[in-house]
Amino acid sequence: MSIRNAIHTDRAPAAIGPYSQAVQVGGTVYLSGQTPLDPATGELVGGGIAAQARRAFDNLRAVCEAAGGSFDRIVRVGIYLTDLADFAAVNDVMRDYFSQPYPARSTIGVRELPRGAAVEIDAIMALG
Repeated sequence: MSIRNAIHTDRAPAAIGPYSQAVQVGGTVYLSGQTPLDPATGELVGGGIAAQARRAFDNLRAVCEAAGGSFDRIVRVGIYLTDLADFAAVNDVMRDYFSQPYPARSTIGVRELPRGAAVEIDAIMALG
């Protein structure tokens, strides 16, 4: 028996590689990075960094809910940006999804992301 319980929802884009949308181990859920793909079409959303960040957070929220949790249980967020000039805009969007005390977070500038996305967001959630 595996100690990992894979989490899946059709309300977020399907994995585009050999990984799960999230994996639960005990009372902790490790959420894979979500890019701004529309789960209905599989296509990257348009509209700039704020729209892409919102779609990525919406996808992440869908996976959280499929695991039996919510954003108030997220303890850590990782944000990956292809342009660190988008840092402030993504902060503004994140404030719409989280309240104080905010989760721990890292923001990392990367050269590129899958499917041409400008942002990818992953997280760790505590259920217990």
